[in-house]
Amino acid sequence: MKLHYMGKYNLDPESLPRGEHMPGAAPFKEVEDTRQMSLIANGASVVLIVLQGILAAARCRLFLWDARWQLPLGCAASMLALFPHELLHAVCFKDDVYLYTNWAQGLLFVVGPETMSKARFIFMSLLPNLVFGFVPYVVGMIWPRLIFCLAMGTLCIGMGAGDYYNVFNAATQMPKGSRTYLYGFHSWWYMPQ
Repeated sequence: MKLHYMGKYNLDPESLPRGEHMPGAAPFKEVEDTRQMSLIANGASVVLIVLQGILAAARCRLFLWDARWQLPLGCAASMLALFPHELLHAVCFKDDVYLYTNWAQGLLFVVGPETMSKARFIFMSLLPNLVFGFVPYVVGMIWPRLIFCLAMGTLCIGMGAGDYYNVFNAATQMPKGSRTYLYGFHSWWYMPQ
């Protein structure tokens, strides 16, 4: 993997690196309107955060005195995990991968034009959510005094809503043995010859 930091994303999808389309490639059936996609991802994120927050609050109700300092630290840690989240996506690529930011728009993402198997694509999409979301959340649920872990895990799981959408599309649209690649913001799949 060779990471290229590209700086601020200028909101032009045509400026993103891309390879050639593979013969017979088909785009994932995705929501085309970015505003609609944003609403779906943000809505799913809020639902995930609220549901997990309710479970976490019920689990750690006896340790609420610890929440006064752990809760804000866990929330801050989830924000600090945004950049490492993208780096974990990046390490799943074998070739060149490009990191973009646009903090004013709340954008931080990686894109790489290489092809990968369905399993690697799903792993790449889920890895940061497992490391920064599910692991801390489970640790906090096992040891409810660790409200820091519950807060961080809850927010990081919720922030992965766009990744879960990619996993859903790959799992439901890619046939066995197919490969996928990113072309701009969109994913495509094809059957290798």
